[in-house]
Amino acid sequence: MKSETYLTSFEAAKDLDNEAALWGLNSFSLTEAAGRSCAEVFLRHIGKHTAGKKTVNSFAVLAGSGNNGTDALIMLKALCFKGYADPSLCKVFLTHNIEDTNSPLSQILCLIKKIDIPVNVWDGQSSGDGIENFDYIIDGITGTGLKSELHGNAALMLKALQKPEMPKILSIDIPSGNFEGWKPPMPIISAYATLAIEPQKTCLYNPAARPYAGKILPVTGIFPSALLRLYSKVQLVNWMQAKTFIPQVKCTAHKYERGLVVIRAGSKGFAGAAKLAALGSQAAGAGLVRLIVDPQLHPEISPACFGIMAVPSDQEPEEGRFSPNSILLGPGWGKSKDRRQAFLACLEKEKQGIPLILDADAIALAKDQVFNGNVIITPHAGEFAAFAGVSKVEILSDPIPHLLRVSKENNLTVLFKSHVLYICSQDGRIGIIDGMNAALATGGTGDVLAGFCAAIAARLKPFDGYNCACAAALLLQEAAKAKKLYRRFAGPEKIANAASFIAGRAWLQEKD
Repeated sequence: MKSETYLTSFEAAKDLDNEAALWGLNSFSLTEAAGRSCAEVFLRHIGKHTAGKKTVNSFAVLAGSGNNGTDALIMLKALCFKGYADPSLCKVFLTHNIEDTNSPLSQILCLIKKIDIPVNVWDGQSSGDGIENFDYIIDGITGTGLKSELHGNAALMLKALQKPEMPKILSIDIPSGNFEGWKPPMPIISAYATLAIEPQKTCLYNPAARPYAGKILPVTGIFPSALLRLYSKVQLVNWMQAKTFIPQVKCTAHKYERGLVVIRAGSKGFAGAAKLAALGSQAAGAGLVRLIVDPQLHPEISPACFGIMAVPSDQEPEEGRFSPNSILLGPGWGKSKDRRQAFLACLEKEKQGIPLILDADAIALAKDQVFNGNVIITPHAGEFAAFAGVSKVEILSDPIPHLLRVSKENNLTVLFKSHVLYICSQDGRIGIIDGMNAALATGGTGDVLAGFCAAIAARLKPFDGYNCACAAALLLQEAAKAKKLYRRFAGPEKIANAASFIAGRAWLQEKD
């Protein structure tokens, strides 16, 4: 299995296909490889769920005139040849007549007819009758050539698939209807699974569109890695990669080598956010955590902070040996006037190279501020919309342009939080994490994540906001999937505790 997953835009995918032809990979060989690989990936996936069930199935293929339609038909051919699909029970529906007799689509259609699979052009009326009786539907209606929302027979096909109790829909590459300008409520196929052919398309992971893809099954081995890298600027990042971004802590280390984190957080009614941020920093490996809180909160917070230095803000001593290696501002902090003064003081530290993590209420203070490259902001959609001056629909439908603009204009790293996470740095690196993890849909996990960022930043020398944010976000994802928490509604404290084991295994160096 490849360690790197490349994502690309529609236009870059076209350029990749053109370049592939110069490498001797013509459209016929590519579509054949893609369709066969789709069948193989699907069979591997479905093999985990079909023990004791029938192994010969009926398929309906809905195909347009593009590569996705060709891939869908080649997949059907492969499934029939392997004995998983019964040709007498299958059927093909085309959006329109195919006139180019030399195209890959025309050639595979010839074979499909030879093995006695009926092929019909969708008539817009009765074609969808009985489509719910197939075991599976393969969606090859539209692909990367789509420029606007579905219309004509493609739209009618989608409408037919919206009947109740439809069979499982397998989309090829992307769910039909998805394109780089897609926004709700434009029509789009809702798939059980998407066979995402490399290079995967970035729009597949746009937060607004991502749920329609269902389970994403990567289809790899179509292009050489060297060719993929030429046209892919976005990576789908996983924990196995991200944990290597961060150096291990030597077995001879003392607490200051693990990093001193200063956190300014909490306000009346929001003391829990401050505690969780501190707990997150501990779990991700900070050697020492100083939690600066409002004086009235100190009696409440101090007894609950084991191993954490809880300090009232009006009694802060000189830093001395407590000079921070990273600073976190914002969890539950509120927006009182004195917050800006504290923020400005921390800016001076950031100018000296000390990483600054801005979460929740502190993010608004950073608007229009140009930093020195040592800042991570951790907004959710609402916070980012306010920061960047865009609507939530815009950011959720197509995040990358807005994230790139903000990261470059403000000279910082953005860790954008949603069911799909984005990390975008000022040097143009973009990483996507396919979260889809409802275990994290609970208050406090964002505070824990901010604490993770601060702890990792404190020992990352030189500081790299992209690497730090990737590692922190994926540590949270892994913690929520830990064995003891799997399919449980767990609070953020338990998730942080699970993270401490995962982080320790990743970053605590063992003796030789």
